[in-house]
Amino acid sequence: MTASLTFEHFDRALRPQDDLFRHVNGTWLRTAPIAPDRASAGGFVDLVEQAEKDVLALVSELPAGDASSDDGKIAGLYAAFMDTERIEALGGSPLQPLLAAIDAVDSPSAMARHLGWSLRHGLSPLVHLYEESDPGDPTRYAVFSSQGGLGLPDEAYYREDAHEEIRGKYLTHMARVFELAGLPDPAAQARAVMDLETAIAAHHWDRVRCRDLRAMYNPTSYDDVVAASPGFDWPAFLDGAGIPADTLSEVIVSQPSFLEGVAPLLESQPLESWRSWARWKAVNGLSPYLSSEFVEARFDFYERTLNGNEEQRPRWKRGIAFVEGVVGEAVGRAYVERHFRAESKQAMDVLVANLLAAYRESIEKLSWMTDETRAEALRKLEQFTPKVGYPVKWRDYSALVVTPDDLVASVLAANSFELDYTLSRIGGPVDRDEWQMFPQTVNAYYHPLRNEIVFPAAILQPPFFNADADDAVNYGAIGAVIGHEIGHGFDDKGSTCDGDGRLRDWWQPADREAFEALAGRLIAQYDGLVPEGVDGGSVNGELTVGENIGDLGGLGIAYRAWLLAGGNPDGEPIDGLTPAQRFFTGWAQAWRGKRRPEAMKVLLATDPHSPNEFRCNQIVRNLDAFYEAFDVSPDDALWLPEEERVTIW
Repeated sequence: MTASLTFEHFDRALRPQDDLFRHVNGTWLRTAPIAPDRASAGGFVDLVEQAEKDVLALVSELPAGDASSDDGKIAGLYAAFMDTERIEALGGSPLQPLLAAIDAVDSPSAMARHLGWSLRHGLSPLVHLYEESDPGDPTRYAVFSSQGGLGLPDEAYYREDAHEEIRGKYLTHMARVFELAGLPDPAAQARAVMDLETAIAAHHWDRVRCRDLRAMYNPTSYDDVVAASPGFDWPAFLDGAGIPADTLSEVIVSQPSFLEGVAPLLESQPLESWRSWARWKAVNGLSPYLSSEFVEARFDFYERTLNGNEEQRPRWKRGIAFVEGVVGEAVGRAYVERHFRAESKQAMDVLVANLLAAYRESIEKLSWMTDETRAEALRKLEQFTPKVGYPVKWRDYSALVVTPDDLVASVLAANSFELDYTLSRIGGPVDRDEWQMFPQTVNAYYHPLRNEIVFPAAILQPPFFNADADDAVNYGAIGAVIGHEIGHGFDDKGSTCDGDGRLRDWWQPADREAFEALAGRLIAQYDGLVPEGVDGGSVNGELTVGENIGDLGGLGIAYRAWLLAGGNPDGEPIDGLTPAQRFFTGWAQAWRGKRRPEAMKVLLATDPHSPNEFRCNQIVRNLDAFYEAFDVSPDDALWLPEEERVTIW
């Protein structure tokens, strides 16, 4: 039992009543290094590193040669990526056919055709097209369009003063890469790209607005899409992408004003600026697969400058990531055969069942919810689909063509294969057995349009799940993760969909008003929090509210589920900690992690998750059980007056 908590990471000089996060993780936070090729460190990263090593071991043992089999594709892709001698010899020459094609673009229509080609081949298109469950009819796949075209992490980077230094370094980076590609006047081309991307970014929706599923649901006929975006030659775009027009008879336009605003730019902006932009998308998109000078230049900006990483990730790690990006489920099948324990799935099934039961009990007793909405919420809960470990069926990669001795050709072919897969499903029935993460991925998710919670095999390990740990620790860690994902079904975003995954307002007006008032109080708690060691930037309460609701409900419901499973808060202590204290210690231990200051600034600007220290400490401040477990008093730093504590679920 004692191995489930890592006491050597504790900082006994700090009291849990004042700072639970640093009490449990403080020694580790002070002494543990961040690997030079990483932007962060912690329990999560440790599992990612182990998963990479496990995948490397299995990939290294696969025989190459048969490019028609899944194993042959895995081996061939990895071998092509690792063939540095050939890659270095080629230098930037794989770019030449693409650059020549861009040079030949002589009109806005020709540019639209090239944009379609870029969509097919995954080179940062201006307009993304993808398939997903139709929020109006979640039994079928629909095609969605969404905004694209930027090279910086977010539209805010093009307009906010806080990112002025990054913009300058981005300009320098682009000029450097244009020069590596042998293109004339690299500084002027970089400036043209920056100006055009700034114009494109002006029409992007911000990240908070993109959380609104109702605002993003705009079913539109193809003819109306064309009419709403004058200046954009849609037939040429579809021709370049190889998409039959009838496939897009109806498009769910995620950000209508983006299409309306960007389309005229094809005619109002100089064609040479568009050609420079297209060159940049081609060179930047393929840089990871070119010679070391391109790879190093990309790393220098996107990793060292933006995230603070000191070193490039070893090539084998990048090779594994590349292979997983192309044939991830084929890798996952082999991973599961070697590394997933059946007893982990059995234990998770019990945990999930108890978490669902705890949510049911909580919803039945909510004081702020009317009976009509309560009945809908309980119905949605009954319809949750849990998925644990790995899919019951695997993706078919037989149509994917891999060219073992041509890395760039394989990259372009893989992106084209993905688009064809997307197109083949539009209008068809949703595959309920499909997963959107690989078993070897250290993460979990809730899908609002399918009302499912998914826990891949790789996350079912310490510090999140330990088959040898006492229940209190497991419920505080993986139990809270389960509760978090279930909670997404009832957060500001997930609560707009019903139990069938349909975008529908199932709330009584008074309930929605009460929910939004509670969420508003949580927004206010987080808004403006500044993580330790970061100069500039703070938590955006509106951007993070969904994840914060998930954390709050997740931990509170996990505690309730632990009690339902027989947990006794005042039971026999282990290592001097009561079971209730072990529950919250397990929670804090799961958040052991830190980021480089540069990476933290990117997280604060773009990520809907709060920094780990706030995910740990701010949540427990709202839970009465934490106060009882540690005898928290008004004199303690984590004390929050009862009237200010928020309970939603």
